[in-house]
Amino acid sequence: MAQRPSIPPRPYVLLSAAMSIDGYLDDASAERLLLSNAADFDRVDELRAGCDAILVGSTTLRRDNPRLLVNDPARRAARTLGGQSAYPLKVTLSASGELPADLRFWHTGDAKVAYTTDTAAPVLRSALTGVPQTDVVGLGDTVRLGALLDDLGRRGVRRLMVEGGGSVHTQFLAEGLADEVQLAVAPLLVGQAAAPRFVNPADFPGGSTRRLRLLEARTVGDVVLLRYAPKESTR
Repeated sequence: MAQRPSIPPRPYVLLSAAMSIDGYLDDASAERLLLSNAADFDRVDELRAGCDAILVGSTTLRRDNPRLLVNDPARRAARTLGGQSAYPLKVTLSASGELPADLRFWHTGDAKVAYTTDTAAPVLRSALTGVPQTDVVGLGDTVRLGALLDDLGRRGVRRLMVEGGGSVHTQFLAEGLADEVQLAVAPLLVGQAAAPRFVNPADFPGGSTRRLRLLEARTVGDVVLLRYAPKESTR
């Protein structure tokens, strides 16, 4: 009897965010609010270097125009010596496929992949013509996170860092797909209703009474790092 081909495992999904004490990722101004300090930015750089891929949503791409790179040359060199690319795979998702080709995301680092719908995929591919090391993947009528994780697993991604924004964090948590959450809580209060939050209203697994398992709590300068395991323990 022929054996079925083995299915690569989905990546370990780590959600990472810096937020204010009242749960905001930014304020409502045009300028980005810097919530982390230098030590915490370095911690995040180390975290990126230890991941195979970094994912950010389309709203965050348009709003912040991030590069999503590993900044420390020594960390990039260590990745290369270990047989990896200097930079993790950069990942984004957009149901509309409306992502400008001049974003820094496309023109820095190494390989990139964008997940969208089957309808939007040809349009996005055309918009990104000439952008090197970029793959556009249609996932059907909708951008399903499970299908996205399956595809990343087939690409050899074992550890995925999700850096936002709030809609993406909410979707991963609501669908029970996050293995770990790392929150850097800054000593700031934003208090602006129009500002983006870490998570939006949703039906989260277990409801409002289920307590997440605390993995670690420590200070990084004036920031507090909290690590949680959202999934039920299998032990």
